[in-house]
Amino acid sequence: MFIPLGFKFSALPCGIRKKDKLDLGLIYCEGKGISWGVFTKNSQKAAPVLIGMKHIKNSSTKAILVNSGVANACTGEEGIKRAYTVLEELSKILKIKKEEILPASTGVIGEPLPVEKILPNLPKLVEELAEEKYTSFAMAIMTTDTFPKIVSKKTKEGIHILGIAKGAGMIAPNMATMLGFILTDAQLTKEELKRLLQRGVEKSFNRITVDGDTSTNDTVYALSSGAKKLEKIEDFSVHFFEVLEELAHLIVKDGEGASKVIKISIKGAKSKSEAEILARSVAESPLVKTAFYGEDPNWGRIFSALGKTKIPFEAEEVELILNGKPWIKELKFITPEEEIKRELRKSDIDLQIRLKRGKQSYSLLTCDLTEEYIKINASYRS
Repeated sequence: MFIPLGFKFSALPCGIRKKDKLDLGLIYCEGKGISWGVFTKNSQKAAPVLIGMKHIKNSSTKAILVNSGVANACTGEEGIKRAYTVLEELSKILKIKKEEILPASTGVIGEPLPVEKILPNLPKLVEELAEEKYTSFAMAIMTTDTFPKIVSKKTKEGIHILGIAKGAGMIAPNMATMLGFILTDAQLTKEELKRLLQRGVEKSFNRITVDGDTSTNDTVYALSSGAKKLEKIEDFSVHFFEVLEELAHLIVKDGEGASKVIKISIKGAKSKSEAEILARSVAESPLVKTAFYGEDPNWGRIFSALGKTKIPFEAEEVELILNGKPWIKELKFITPEEEIKRELRKSDIDLQIRLKRGKQSYSLLTCDLTEEYIKINASYRS
């Protein structure tokens, strides 16, 4: 694992929801800390999102504090007040400004941040900061995730990029409950980091969907310690985008109850926006997702999902290609149904939907919908 220079991590159990679960994590940047963030477009933004949107504009960032278990969303002015209480105390311990700390929360919406559980643990959280504790941090931000999501890359110049994310349900980011933290030791200006993050998110986190729900807390922070001089930003950009794209794939792979990762591609649309609308309609259709889970080649559900967008198309002109094999053409099976069923049994599926309306395309990742998704979300607060 490639850990960027100038970063330390820590994590502790505070008993926010479960007694022994790691639920409070800290990233500390020893350098000046250049940062940028991308946030949810949900109108009901959580308190940490509102604070983060302000703090990200400051010239330096020294720390990121994250809790799981409670989202501190839909908590009004009291939620803002409680978040600032924690940030002010942490700033005293770290001897930095509270504006140099970026907050993030994930968990149950509508419950206030348990300040009484967090504050007593802050001194120990700072005391135990260490370079090697990135895995503990990744575990502390998990909710219904089944595994920590960590990706790292090293450029030809020896610059390191580390990405840590959480997310399994309520996933349909439109950035701007998923969180992502991208750390690097490259010397970057704030404007360069902003451009990289916005472009990278569009290519990755904005192209995944688990259940079509955009969270109140979706946040992605990028933070640079500036410890290493950057000569070739083009090579760095490639690796930076790869980290985001691999994290996005891991989120879909860990989709609540999911057994398959499905890539939906629309080709031959009139415009990019039209292609995206069509792709999302298929990717977020419960009927399509359950058909994939049941390994049922019920192609009519795909056509129906395309049609509900009200975008006109000739059904006879639509072609479906599954894992590179012709599936439907002129409303008929091209490959025998039994062979298509075998393809549907795979854990990674590629579905291409070809139209004859234009030359634009769009693709995104989704997953199937299983009984386990119902079980997880029916008992989420217990």
